[in-house]
Amino acid sequence: MTLPSQLPLKLRAGGKTDVRTQFAALPFRVVGDKVQICLITSRGTGRWILPKGWPMHKETPAQAAATEAWEEAGIVGDPIDRCLGVYTYVKSVGKADAPIVALVYPVSVRKLKSDWPERGERKRKWFSRKKAAQKVAEPALRAIIDGFDPKQALR
Repeated sequence: MTLPSQLPLKLRAGGKTDVRTQFAALPFRVVGDKVQICLITSRGTGRWILPKGWPMHKETPAQAAATEAWEEAGIVGDPIDRCLGVYTYVKSVGKADAPIVALVYPVSVRKLKSDWPERGERKRKWFSRKKAAQKVAEPALRAIIDGFDPKQALR
């Protein structure tokens, strides 16, 4: 059975920060028989995280995740319209903290660019699945990364 592709979103007139959902990219590549995950550092604390951002008008969640992977990590890849899971975290928005629900979409990496929009603000690094899972702070995200299987995502 083939699952239908996600349709592009139509956002209401409000600002995109009114939406408390984000789409995260799980950038991956397979080298030999080993799966590697690309993490980036956050701008504020330097923690290891996935590229992620707010929903984008006329983009599917997977496309928005891939756009964030480009802007935050210089990754050019193919987004896969299959949500791997959901995790939550708290984000500082202005002077307040906002609870965020992040949906994770795999992005098969084709190319890494040496220049990208947030290059001066972040680091990127490849990790094994196990090491990437250990590097992130959120327990639910650890489980998503640790259990990620590209063969399942590409079905």
